Amino acid sequence: MTKKLIFLDIDGTLTEPGSNTPPESALKAIRGAQKKGHLVFLCSGRNYAMLSPLLKYGFDGVVASAGGYVTVEDEVIYDHPMTEEQTRTALEALHGEGVFCTVETRDVTYGDENLEQFIEGNAGAGGNSEIERWRKQLAESLDIRPMSEYDGSKPVYKVVIMCLRDEQLQPARDLLEKDFDFVIQEISDPDHPCLNGELINRAFDKGRGVLRVCEHLGIPVEDTIGFGDSMNDLEMIRTVAVSVCMDNGSKALKEESDIVCPAVTEDGLLKAFIDLGLCDA
Repeated sequence: MTKKLIFLDIDGTLTEPGSNTPPESALKAIRGAQKKGHLVFLCSGRNYAMLSPLLKYGFDGVVASAGGYVTVEDEVIYDHPMTEEQTRTALEALHGEGVFCTVETRDVTYGDENLEQFIEGNAGAGGNSEIERWRKQLAESLDIRPMSEYDGSKPVYKVVIMCLRDEQLQPARDLLEKDFDFVIQEISDPDHPCLNGELINRAFDKGRGVLRVCEHLGIPVEDTIGFGDSMNDLEMIRTVAVSVCMDNGSKALKEESDIVCPAVTEDGLLKAFIDLGLCDA
């Protein structure tokens, strides 16, 4: 079988949202695929610090910060943080409308001090894997530092946003939408109408992260497979040759994907890897 490049989202795909421990079935799938000569990459909205606990499982590289920081093995092949002016403009416009924010540098994430209370009040928002991830990470104190500690010295790759009304985002859109894509997650629970999303630099996305890995390794995009569950995986899903959405994923992403596999809690990765011939049963 031709060597494949396999790209895995983390929250809701490789692990349950907010967890750093994949099910044993997923690890079996990954090891089996690597044994057959395929390469397996994390492809996540998480920054490098938040995904680093998973590196012990032996991945071949990462597309981190939604494509803003890309490595192949230990080599950094792409590194594109926001400018200081972009970060300052985003935070001023968002905070001015009461939007809850976190900023992600390479090694540290900073969150508004009252973010935890906001998330706890909206944690049921449509089974949203991103909100659940943040809730768990805050509860487990996974090094999300108070925003007051952010002094502007560390470059920011991504701003995560949470609010109750879309109009709260409009001032920031007016200032930044030409350079940033406002990726807002799907809401499926009207009783918890919390908006959750990310400001992602238009200079990169997960799909272009996939292409950068392909170019670096000299492997055609026709030999790529991607797995995701939420709309921040859309560019990856549209870029790879074979796209797979988890059954626990968003309806919109399922409609964009070639395959829907069982949920992360139902050994979905292993079953899909076996069906695709990436590993043995």
